[in-house]
Amino acid sequence: MQAVKHFIETFVPEHYDLFLDLNRANKTFSGKVTITGEAISSTISLHQKDLKIEAVEVAGQDRAFTVDDANEALYIELEATGAVAVTLTYTGKITDNMTGIYPSYYSVDGVKKEVISTQFESHFAREAFPSVDEPEAKATFDLALKFDQADGEMALSNMPEIEIENRKATGIWKFETTPRMSSYLLAFAFGDLQGVTSKTKNGTLVGVYATKAHPASNLEFALDIAVRSIEFYEDYYGVKYPIPQSLHLALPDFSSGAMENWGLVTYREIYLLVDENSTVTSRQEVALVIAHELAHQWFGNLVTMKWWDDLWLNESFANMMEYVCVNAIEPTWNIFENFQTTGVPLALKRDATDGVQSVHVEVKHPDEINTLFDPAIVYAKGSRLMHMLRRWLGDEAFAKGLNAYFAKHQYGNTIGRDLWDALGEASGRDVAAFMNSWLEQPGYPVLTATVENDTLKLSQKQFFIGEHEDKKRLWVLPLNSNWKGLPDTLETETLEIPNYSALAAQNQGALRFNTENTAHYITDYQGELLDRILDTIAVLDNTSKLQVVQERRLLAEAGHISFADLIPVIETLTEETSYLVVSGIKAVLNELKLFVDEGSESEELYHNLIRKLSRYNFDRLGFEAKTDEKDEDEVLEFINSGSYEDLVSAIMSPYLYDGSYTYNTFKSRWIIADFADQMVIDFDELDSSINPIDKPEQFLVYAMDFNMRNLLRNLDLSEVESVEELKSVLEESDLNVEY
Repeated sequence: MQAVKHFIETFVPEHYDLFLDLNRANKTFSGKVTITGEAISSTISLHQKDLKIEAVEVAGQDRAFTVDDANEALYIELEATGAVAVTLTYTGKITDNMTGIYPSYYSVDGVKKEVISTQFESHFAREAFPSVDEPEAKATFDLALKFDQADGEMALSNMPEIEIENRKATGIWKFETTPRMSSYLLAFAFGDLQGVTSKTKNGTLVGVYATKAHPASNLEFALDIAVRSIEFYEDYYGVKYPIPQSLHLALPDFSSGAMENWGLVTYREIYLLVDENSTVTSRQEVALVIAHELAHQWFGNLVTMKWWDDLWLNESFANMMEYVCVNAIEPTWNIFENFQTTGVPLALKRDATDGVQSVHVEVKHPDEINTLFDPAIVYAKGSRLMHMLRRWLGDEAFAKGLNAYFAKHQYGNTIGRDLWDALGEASGRDVAAFMNSWLEQPGYPVLTATVENDTLKLSQKQFFIGEHEDKKRLWVLPLNSNWKGLPDTLETETLEIPNYSALAAQNQGALRFNTENTAHYITDYQGELLDRILDTIAVLDNTSKLQVVQERRLLAEAGHISFADLIPVIETLTEETSYLVVSGIKAVLNELKLFVDEGSESEELYHNLIRKLSRYNFDRLGFEAKTDEKDEDEVLEFINSGSYEDLVSAIMSPYLYDGSYTYNTFKSRWIIADFADQMVIDFDELDSSINPIDKPEQFLVYAMDFNMRNLLRNLDLSEVESVEELKSVLEESDLNVEY
């Protein structure tokens, strides 16, 4: 795609005075904006998209202008360069594209309603007002709104409302002047909203808002998380929250997960609202999303990337900090384990493909963001690299560097190198050299570790799954070993360390690399090194257990070892209570199942392995929540619920010859007519104490009911009496249902 021209090269805006008059009934709006700034050229360029420009004035005089729709541009002829104030009058349309200014639709008591909101990232502010719609073009904003307001409706924006008494007379909502910020961060919303508010220790107003389709109690959890997250970031960054308010708004229609508009963060409802029936997983996800968006209030909003090719850093940093924050405010969740089962496997699998993009990619046009920014690479891998960097530098140096970064660049724009310089100065390490090896080339290495003739031999080579061409790439690889006496990093292809026996005598436990699994590589332990790890795997911490299982599975997928070699890795892990470990075991079982033929000896061996690995948790937990269960047990039950097909085959097939068929039918269609009425109407009456081994027939119904219960948790099924009625309810819900 051809590179777009940067309009800031012709005009540098300093302030926008923006008035919008919106008509929901007609889906139209009229606007007037005065942009004060410096003209670098006598012909200045502004962005606009689908706006009808009616007039352009400078110093009270009409000025000639040209509209270039193909380039989403507006060109204005000036008499001279220098300081100038340009006033534009225009009209536009409210569309259903979920960009620019758009409506969200919902119902309350059968009455259809809508709330109007904005989505300006990445380059959609131009759909609402003419502007230099580029991240580098920071300016302050005065916003005023008028709309076809009904009783009880409210408007929200980045800053607190001012001139409230005048609004009651004129119907015009005015808001305080924003700090200097990019156009994509401006936001507003209005409609029949409700909210709950609180304040941080430093006096920041925090509010959570939603439509009245939800009870107000569903806002309380998010409010608590938001308040404590802001307080954490203020302490960690050493920089006070920059603006007076932090409002969080749940929208019925939203194209992404959330958007970090400064002072008015918008969310898809599922990522902000929490009810009494929400699972621990959903609560944790909400907390992570809030912490992510609040991390952006400093990193992204206070200091902003110069251009979109550094968007990876914006998002990767926030992805990393969300875990740091939630771990600090909710330490019992062990939230870093969550990343080990989500972002880490996603990044490791995708980044092992030959031809995958590097993290840092050139962005010529904002339209490229959606195609160039691979979530597994730019977000998951990028976040993993930031975790790796933080671990390498140490938390104290990392936080110190961030404080200096914010102090130097606040309200300005940066490139990635600016952050590396700040962190390098704080830590005394060459951060730029360390990061460039990871950012500018794709993939990651496998570290091979073996002992020969009392010499520890280490080597790195790019890891691939599938066909590939090895281009001899090398990385600055942090060893992060549990043993003392080893180098900090491996920067060459090979390294030999003599006197292994003496080194082993000075340390305890099996030699391991990449402890805590924070660095972006895997290790292939060979010979006695592998034997020692497998001998002690049962006593390792949960992250380490998962890491060993995960690494061996990837090595099998790449053909470095056989899948049969995975069995000794997992068969000793029979009493694991961590969902982290169980999820890793389940992934291996799924891989092994591909090699099992129906009716064969291997099938019986596979069933025996499932029994061995599953029985402890089934006996301990069952499938119904108990009053004394931990949050992790709830997650573990969910993982177990995905094992029903295997359980039907391994446990029940001796009793029910068609058990597997019945389950597979259910799994593919979600609904079975024979069981639908019972599952929908009477499932609460099922015996929660059923043991699958003792009563397989009853358990089959029960297991299916458990899945259905998870699926239908938040739906009103009180009036459902048939399969067709159930299908109708499901079709109207947000659930992705197949039948």
